[in-house]
Amino acid sequence: MSLDRVLSQEEIDAVFRNMTGGVEEDPAKRTQPYDFRRPDRIAKDQLRAIHLLHENFARSLASSLSAYLRAYVIVNLVSVEQISFREFAQCLPSPTCMASLGMKPFEGNAVLELNPALVFPVLEMLLGGSGKVSAKITREITEIEQSILDGLLRIILQNLKTAWHSVTTLDFSIETHETEPALLQILAPNEALVAISLEVRIGENSGMMNIGIPSIIIKMLRQKFDQQWSVRKTEVTEEEHARILRLIKPANLTIDARLEGPTIAVEDMMRLEKGDVLTFDFPAEKPLDLLVNGKLKFRGQIVVTGRKKAFAVQQFYHAID
Repeated sequence: MSLDRVLSQEEIDAVFRNMTGGVEEDPAKRTQPYDFRRPDRIAKDQLRAIHLLHENFARSLASSLSAYLRAYVIVNLVSVEQISFREFAQCLPSPTCMASLGMKPFEGNAVLELNPALVFPVLEMLLGGSGKVSAKITREITEIEQSILDGLLRIILQNLKTAWHSVTTLDFSIETHETEPALLQILAPNEALVAISLEVRIGENSGMMNIGIPSIIIKMLRQKFDQQWSVRKTEVTEEEHARILRLIKPANLTIDARLEGPTIAVEDMMRLEKGDVLTFDFPAEKPLDLLVNGKLKFRGQIVVTGRKKAFAVQQFYHAID
């Protein structure tokens, strides 16, 4: 037999059938049924970028709500997933507190939902109470309660806008309020949206906050997500410096003005008796040290302004770390 003879297609098929035990695989077995009700999927890397974006949103919202409610607030991102609008609505309690959100400059609406387990303790705190609600409340909120919650919603939307600013400019605004998920018709039941679930803890109370953003808008922003999250910056630009400064501006610092005089041993202090005099050896005109978070940053003098005491900075020690 010639070694360079070209095999026919039937001979090649026969070789492969022998390798698989002589059973030819049915092409129909390799097919998978397609459900046309299934929402078109968003890429996993884009979902990871959305997850990271809303982790930043959770941290900034916790700080803003702590200041607004004058209580310690913790916000944890629970999940980011793509589901149909019907599935999203079915997961929400009834009644609840919902708002349809405009997303200028894009057409379409997002949805923001606050569970009753979170809403009523917040209302209690905003009305001067401790926020402790003994019984589970499942009623609809009144128009007066809704107007009280508007301040809270504005804070949430402002932090959401700031978080999305790293990708694109989205102006979130409240268009309508609703209490029954079945009555909020912003999307067709089978249309896909990205559902973001966050747990909000205020003292002993906790509740869920859910955000739904239409998948079509997320897909329209795919290129901007790629530019923001896929490419690591090798150097910090002036714009990035300004962004970082804008993020840390709301941070709190501890400031102490101290008289750094002489020291004394504990045994000498324990021998002090009534009538003894301690010389601090600290002239009145000597500058005082001003410590920021325990580190020396400024020197100056204690002054009086009106009925309050203040610190007049006379010397800048070194740059804040």
